[in-house]
Amino acid sequence: MRESIIEILNDTLYKPMDERELLETAGIERKQAGEFLSLLDELEAEGIVYKTKKNRYVLPEKVGLVAGKMVRNKKNFGFVIPVKDDKKGDIFIPAPAMMGAMNGDTVMVSVTAGEVKSGAGNREGEVKKILARNAYKFAGIFEGNRKYGFVTDTGAGEDFFIARENIKGAKNGDRVVIKVTKWPDKSRKAEGKIVEILGEKGDSEALLQALVYQHGLRQEFPDKVLNEADRISDDISEEEFARRKDLRDKTIVTIDGATAKDLDDAVSVEKNDRGNYVLGVHIADVSHYVKKGSKIDGEAYKRGTSVYYIDKVIPMLPEKLSNGVCSLNPHIPRLTLSCEMEITPSGEVISHSVFESVIQTTERLVYTDISDILENDDEKLKEKYDHILPQLYLMEELAALLRKKRMSTGSIDFDLDEAFIEVDDKGTVLNISAAERRTANKIIEEFMLKANETVSEHFFWLDIPFVYRIHEKPEAEKILALKDFLWNLGYSLKGSAENIHPKALNDIIEQIKGDPQEQVVNTVVLRAMSKAKYSEEPAGHFGLGFKYYSHFTSPIRRYPDLLIHRIIKEYINGRWDDRTEKFYMNFVPEAAKNSSEREVAAEKMERDAEKLKMAEYMSAYRGEEFDGIISGVLSSGFFVEIGNLIEGFVRVSTLMDDYYVLEKNSYRFIGERTKRKFALGDKVRVVVAEADPEKREVNFEIVC
Repeated sequence: MRESIIEILNDTLYKPMDERELLETAGIERKQAGEFLSLLDELEAEGIVYKTKKNRYVLPEKVGLVAGKMVRNKKNFGFVIPVKDDKKGDIFIPAPAMMGAMNGDTVMVSVTAGEVKSGAGNREGEVKKILARNAYKFAGIFEGNRKYGFVTDTGAGEDFFIARENIKGAKNGDRVVIKVTKWPDKSRKAEGKIVEILGEKGDSEALLQALVYQHGLRQEFPDKVLNEADRISDDISEEEFARRKDLRDKTIVTIDGATAKDLDDAVSVEKNDRGNYVLGVHIADVSHYVKKGSKIDGEAYKRGTSVYYIDKVIPMLPEKLSNGVCSLNPHIPRLTLSCEMEITPSGEVISHSVFESVIQTTERLVYTDISDILENDDEKLKEKYDHILPQLYLMEELAALLRKKRMSTGSIDFDLDEAFIEVDDKGTVLNISAAERRTANKIIEEFMLKANETVSEHFFWLDIPFVYRIHEKPEAEKILALKDFLWNLGYSLKGSAENIHPKALNDIIEQIKGDPQEQVVNTVVLRAMSKAKYSEEPAGHFGLGFKYYSHFTSPIRRYPDLLIHRIIKEYINGRWDDRTEKFYMNFVPEAAKNSSEREVAAEKMERDAEKLKMAEYMSAYRGEEFDGIISGVLSSGFFVEIGNLIEGFVRVSTLMDDYYVLEKNSYRFIGERTKRKFALGDKVRVVVAEADPEKREVNFEIVC
């Protein structure tokens, strides 16, 4: 239906039609009319079609309009990022032309200046219509009196007026959630009513919960989505068992963190009579339950990804699916999509197959337990898992040779420490340390990488639409700056800036291992990289050194994986025809762009939550001194990372012994009189001057 609508509107002879005319032209029967009209509304909300003032439908580009997402500034102007990448850049919207649009809204704009036919240009426009609001609830700080008040600091770029009857007992300084009752326009401010009091302004958990609203993340699932999920049966029919490859007699295990509930990948390893390894990667068949065009699918598309922050998760799918029928829980039959690979002792995949299967995992294993067996030869754990020990040792053996093979072809190994923030049941930070990345974690990482690469290459050669995970080459300018930085440290980066090879970068990472500056060098190399994203084009993955790469292994928590599963199943079940191909040719680019955007939003939330908790933790250490290393340099000062991976900022204005000048290319400040240097990678001693959870900031000062 979606394809039919777009096809009709795209016809060169098309004249704008109303709903009735479109129904007739598309040949839609009366019983399907409701579904057709709902789809029209969805397409309008997404900015794919435009409904004129005379209630007729057209493609926006045919009437000189552009649909996009609004990014609103605190100063009330904004930028619109087009839904369809037209290669002409974002569109600046001045404050008078916002029409009440708020941060994250989907809007239709007309370009009023700076239009160019090709290449990025400086475009300016005005909002003509707000197609869909990003959120209807916002969190912020209440300030007011008995008669009225305002909620500020919502992240929406707008303060909300609260009438007396809608204050609901909130006090000055309370952090509250409001529901919008009136949207802003040229003549009035936005209005709302308080629906929840999260806590007082200084309450850390209230601030964390407010962050979710400020990032525009979808928390509650709509009733229609939950109802649809509730109707999904936990039982698997005999017909479904019969048509799949039955792997229930195999030793198949999941290995995850101790608290994980959404178990979407399981593995099996054995050796065949040719002395080769047979690696099976079995992924939850989410697409069996989440049908194309369903309410659950639409909600998953909008979310794009699950969001994991501190000890919490905002799932992409309802719990009935994510922790229930799709999760590969032990000793229960589960539907899966399997990639089975025959791998030689040199790490070459010489044959593979991708097929629908049914498995029953033997054990639900935990990273720490398996690492203790493989690293420490833990006797109690070996006794507990005696029945699968041969498979565990075989997994370790195979993962090691896959890693060796991957590194030999130029894969970059960013062994960067990530912070693990331990909190109690009230959310209070107990400790911050480096997260463990042990043997068992690396085993699963290698197996998932190999499955993702194998599936990606398989479907590339079939020449059908697919979602690729791409990582483009770094910009030459960034590599030149990196070369200068490494040269100052005594390291030489081989190769030209225009055509750098990942192996050259990996050589540097290997050389720096064990050096006190290892973490900083790894961070600087990582910052020189391009941002990985999703694409319909197989542009390769520079960091991994893979020509073909996709995300296939996590459909419970990533929409691109779910979409890939759907494409694979359409193809292997013989349902691929011209109409199917045309649908995915249109849909895959949209889904790839949306998924990349949702991934960025999730990362921002996760990063801000970390900063908040780090600032909260360090607030108890004001006035205390720490040894650290300069981890980043800006024009206004430099970051210092202390032993627990917490970064604080040293403003250059606080360096009172001299006037310091930034040497940008050398990543350092130099005192004009004393010639004292503060350079990236230098060891320094700092004192905690300020730690503000509200601002998510930690500020240090240098101990002279």
